[in-house]
Amino acid sequence: MKIDGIENGIVLDHIKAGKSMLVYKYLGLDSVKSPVALIQNCHSQKMGQKDIVKIAENIDLDLNVLGYIGPGITVNYIQDGKRVNKATLSLPDTLKNVLHCKNPRCITSTEQELPHIFKRIQGQKRQYRCIYCDTIAKNDDFE
Repeated sequence: MKIDGIENGIVLDHIKAGKSMLVYKYLGLDSVKSPVALIQNCHSQKMGQKDIVKIAENIDLDLNVLGYIGPGITVNYIQDGKRVNKATLSLPDTLKNVLHCKNPRCITSTEQELPHIFKRIQGQKRQYRCIYCDTIAKNDDFE
């Protein structure tokens, strides 16, 4: 299979195989008017298999969401067919409106306009705690 490059836009590379739809959903790529390509389960020497997302427009991306979905994702900015910038992501310290508190007593259950904010637990790789009620988030969608 031949996978063509893009002239101008963003290429999200090194996405764990099968996770490109999560990237699509959490970045809100369904509302982007330019072409978006999802390439799933392509061969990777480094990862075995990986997904790639290509966006034919330079848009603002929430790198915190991407860092949580896959800390190893690389963000390549393309201009005139050449990479002009590359960002490597890591786990963010704070997540806003990515995880949702499941505690029925949390203030976010009654005050629905409040943002769901989670802080990473120090010393823990992928554990986050609600800033309002200290509930630890459990979200298997991102594993």
